[in-house]
Amino acid sequence: MQSLSARLLLSVSVLLLIFFSTSTVVLENAFKHATERAIHDRLVIQLNMLLSAADVPDEGELRLPESLPEARFSIPGSGLFGQVTDATGALVWRSPSSVGVFVPLADSLTPAAQVFTEEVATDGTPVFALSEGIEWVVSDDETRFYTFSVAEDEESFLAQVRDFRARLLTLFGALTLLMIVILAVILRWVLSPLRRLSREVDDIEAGRRSELGSGYPRELEGLTENANRLIHMEIQRINHYRNTLGNLAHSLKTPLAVIRNSLLPLPSESAGSIGEQVDRMNSIVRYQLQRAAAFGGATLGRDPIQVDRMARMVKESLDKVYADKHPECQLELDPDARFFGDEGDLTEVLGNLMDNAYKYSESRTAVTATSRESEKHTRPGLSIRIEDDGPGIAADDVRRVLSRGVRADEQVDGHGIGLAVVRDIVKMYGGRLEVSGSGLGGACIDVTFEPF
Repeated sequence: MQSLSARLLLSVSVLLLIFFSTSTVVLENAFKHATERAIHDRLVIQLNMLLSAADVPDEGELRLPESLPEARFSIPGSGLFGQVTDATGALVWRSPSSVGVFVPLADSLTPAAQVFTEEVATDGTPVFALSEGIEWVVSDDETRFYTFSVAEDEESFLAQVRDFRARLLTLFGALTLLMIVILAVILRWVLSPLRRLSREVDDIEAGRRSELGSGYPRELEGLTENANRLIHMEIQRINHYRNTLGNLAHSLKTPLAVIRNSLLPLPSESAGSIGEQVDRMNSIVRYQLQRAAAFGGATLGRDPIQVDRMARMVKESLDKVYADKHPECQLELDPDARFFGDEGDLTEVLGNLMDNAYKYSESRTAVTATSRESEKHTRPGLSIRIEDDGPGIAADDVRRVLSRGVRADEQVDGHGIGLAVVRDIVKMYGGRLEVSGSGLGGACIDVTFEPF
């Protein structure tokens, strides 16, 4: 899970689920206890009603009237049961509602003892039962002991619990969804600066802007200011580096020219030897400066380079240089192909490769450039292919040709310095350079920059 918003929402959702589930269990248990207490109190009232309706004549056993204050005692299947037993546990009275149903009730309790239990009737109905021992004074010299019991089925209790549970689940479910929606809105608002920062970084990488904007929250101000400072310092460093290299190259031209002109009065053999060394020095300096210049590939805050525009410019120049060969160069350039780097680096790559193709071809060359799109990356990649109909490069020479330029004395033959500089530039951008045979009959150079 890569999204911070999704992680936060998932974490909060889990916490809310745990909280509301625990609350549901706690509240349901509290409701059960409160309802059981209410049922107990109601059974106490029912038991007292039976006790107030009972009568013990001087000459007989305890009796209860046929018509009781609570009519459900007289209705079979009403769910309310009553029973009276004597000190020996013998049944004295049972309510008409108990017909066909036996409820296991306490049958012998000591006076003032009270028992509240859950029982199961013979028909499988769960009931709450309340029994109490009663001491009945019949006369001054006679006391009898009875156990009064009442019971009520749990259907109404269970119905109330189910209804309460359903209400809790509905309420807490709605609250959970509402809180998640509210949190999602809050998170979207809170994280909006990060999304803005991400968009601006993408714009900088794509060259649509040169720095991050302002107005970020305090927590991000340090990050954005330091990032802008780093971008500016990097651009200044690259520009200073390039300017320094340009100044160095310009400074070396004059001493080398002076040395060459100083060779004219010398004997031809000495002048030739020293001139050769001067040419070597000039080539070494030029090559090393080209390699160093290839290091400047910083592109933060710069527009991507249109490959088709640069390729056509190079083609126009080379058509003039090699006009005596009547070159035929076929261009297949994707208008969406972009190079995310320094314009000088792209010019170096296209210039060297196309120059080699023109130089070693019979007459035909081909340049292809395509964009390499990727949904997972901000910047598309780029593929460049340059072919010619010349003698090509033997498979055994590919490794040697690509490694040319490492030693200065090997960089003047064949594809030496051009391919060496191109190799360094492509490697600096994380790309690949491959040499193979062309369908035109000569060499084929593939340069690939992956999306990122």
